[in-house]
Amino acid sequence: AAAKRLHPIKCDISNEADIDAVFKQVEEQFGGCDVLVNNAGIAKKTDLLEVGNTAEIKAVLDTNVTGLVLCSQQAYQSMVKRSVDGHIIHISSVAGHIVPNFPKLNIYAGTKHAVKAITETMRQEMRDAGKKIKVTSISPGGVKTEILNEADLPPNMPLLDSEDISGAVLYVLGTPTHVQVHELIIKPIGEMF
Repeated sequence: AAAKRLHPIKCDISNEADIDAVFKQVEEQFGGCDVLVNNAGIAKKTDLLEVGNTAEIKAVLDTNVTGLVLCSQQAYQSMVKRSVDGHIIHISSVAGHIVPNFPKLNIYAGTKHAVKAITETMRQEMRDAGKKIKVTSISPGGVKTEILNEADLPPNMPLLDSEDISGAVLYVLGTPTHVQVHELIIKPIGEMF
């Protein structure tokens, strides 16, 4: 049954029309969204105090913050409409808990701190609305993905694999209905952050 399967759908979450189209497709194909894993994120090389870098800053904010909020809104509305106690999972970063010294990736940490605050705000709003929809932020350390191509990492820095993150997602999804894992930080052994 579709309810027990993962259906990854690619979407440009910096484009609200794309988000609307994807959630319409999910409703038509599957009846709605029971679980959302917000896994999109980008990093752009830029300094906060530079001028002329508005496009880079907006791209990171639009993807890492605004897109995450818009997808969460759509998923939440789908769950409420169908009286489903679903789960919204934000894949964040340890950069949302500290400010790592990654030259030229300065806006990235700010967006991940925003994700931490947004996750807590959503949890509070759901609680105040009497909903039992779960919201979790998973904050990995460095993961072997394309986003690290933008970072000047120390040589031999230990990294996680994407499978480590998918395992964490499955873990939080497998918790009993009365248990909400609000925040989960995952780091490889020996990471310096």
